[in-house]
Amino acid sequence: MPIQSPYVFIASMDVDDAHDALFNEVYDSEHVPLLLRVPGVRSVTRLTAQPFDFSVGGGVQHIVPDGPRYAALYELDAAAVLTSPEWARAVDSGRWPTEVRPYTLNRRHMLLGLR
Repeated sequence: MPIQSPYVFIASMDVDDAHDALFNEVYDSEHVPLLLRVPGVRSVTRLTAQPFDFSVGGGVQHIVPDGPRYAALYELDAAAVLTSPEWARAVDSGRWPTEVRPYTLNRRHMLLGLR
């Protein structure tokens, strides 16, 4: 998938096992649709960390992810989207702030710009 936006915001996190199903259901059915309505958000792609093998230095290494299990990539028209009133309303709407966010942990956020 080629990136079509000048910025990519990455939100990654874990969720406690007891709330994993709710986390995924709310993220897919509420959180992403709300954020896609924010002006300047072009797309959202959700990903899950996977163990993998790769060749480097003449050998094969097996990598087990040690960071957050879940990540979402948001393609943005501008960095300012993240501080817009529309973004602020969207991230605090629905069940996310009360039923999901309290059970997330190891949260990391990164903004990347195209070179």
